[in-house]
Amino acid sequence: MVTVAERIPKKFFEHMTSTEGLYEIRVEFQSNIYRIFSCFDEGKLVVLFNGFQKKTQKTSQSEIDKALKIKEEYFKHKLTKKRDGDT
Repeated sequence: MVTVAERIPKKFFEHMTSTEGLYEIRVEFQSNIYRIFSCFDEGKLVVLFNGFQKKTQKTSQSEIDKALKIKEEYFKHKLTKKRDGDT
């Protein structure tokens, strides 16, 4: 089975190798490059986290940390809702 990540060119969508389950979406507009961190939820839903304008070659560790924190909060909230019987 082919995944979404395999269908989209790496130029636009790539797994962050230093993090588990975190992907980077790349958007180019005019001469600017923007990044949006995301992950997959149950393999079907792409959840978008923080976005920023990338001005250097290396992605800022603080932006990666922010995305990982948001990802953790998202799944923690989802688990809490599931336990409470919410959908």
